[in-house]
Amino acid sequence: MYIESIELKDYRNYTDLHMNFSQGTNILYGDNAQGKTNILEAVYVCATTKSHRASKDKELIRFGQEESHIKLCVKKDGVPYRIDMHLKKNKPKGVAVNGIPIRRASELFGIVNVVFFSPEDLNIIKNGPAERRRFIDLELCQLNKLYVHSLVQYNRVVTQRNKLLKELSFRPEYEDTLDVWDMQMVQYGSEVMQYRREFVEELNHIILSIHSQLSGGKEEIRISYEPNTAPEIFADELKRGRAQDIRQKTSLSGPHRDDISFHVNGIDIRKFGSQGQQRTAALSLKLAEIEIVRKIVKDYPILLLDDVLSELDGNRQNQLLGGIGHIQTVITCTGLDEFVNHRFPIDKVFRVASGTVTSEN
Repeated sequence: MYIESIELKDYRNYTDLHMNFSQGTNILYGDNAQGKTNILEAVYVCATTKSHRASKDKELIRFGQEESHIKLCVKKDGVPYRIDMHLKKNKPKGVAVNGIPIRRASELFGIVNVVFFSPEDLNIIKNGPAERRRFIDLELCQLNKLYVHSLVQYNRVVTQRNKLLKELSFRPEYEDTLDVWDMQMVQYGSEVMQYRREFVEELNHIILSIHSQLSGGKEEIRISYEPNTAPEIFADELKRGRAQDIRQKTSLSGPHRDDISFHVNGIDIRKFGSQGQQRTAALSLKLAEIEIVRKIVKDYPILLLDDVLSELDGNRQNQLLGGIGHIQTVITCTGLDEFVNHRFPIDKVFRVASGTVTSEN
């Protein structure tokens, strides 16, 4: 699969932009804060309906405008797809595929698979559990529509249950209605846990050899799924913890509190790993993400590298770029020197300055 072109209208700092991409390596270079990341973000939004850095659609709309439009043209298995996305300030986004409006995000997931790698991802190991859950959720949502349904329903139930827990201070007679939400939490939460467990197991099979190669055969990595509870005891835990949930006005048990651990040579590198170990593990994770998409979808994803090469030493740069010659890649950087010096193959170069993109070859 590969991107053929993208069009942006009133998106971030772009008034009107049209770009055609190479199927190989595409470089976007220019000074910081010129709009390079915005292009990668727009691709990511079309693949997942979400921004990797903004929580609300209105943040993506150019200042002073009421709406924004993204048009992404991709080819998958020789079949063309056009994804149109209208972002509105005070209304839900509108999405169409090949001119046909869709109602649910699950209808969009899987049309185009992307792996996004930014400097922030290098901290996924040492940062909090929320970021690691987000990694699992975003990848699984692209690969498994059943997971999307289970996760959406679970999050809806948790939101409603938490709302009820807050109301019980004023309406204690509603406490019995928690049983209804608890049943649904167990149903959808158990499905979420099962899919996550299977995903982590699959990830383990793939990441072992990748990490061994990255570490020169010196390290062995193991990822472990750390569920907050288990399907067979979830219902009992909700009952036992109900009084505390009411006191704290929030749901304290469930997969919304899951985590994953990373052990290198038996050591939990979230707590005790060096920065180098954590970065190597994060890079292994991204390379494994590419491979797991290829295995499940039978095609390589599109790789988006947002200024990440400047954060990696020469060896890790070579490891990352050495294995992506057959993948469409879009890379942002501040200058071309690092690529010229290392003689990395480049198919298309764009210069980005003040919301204007110029093709240089």
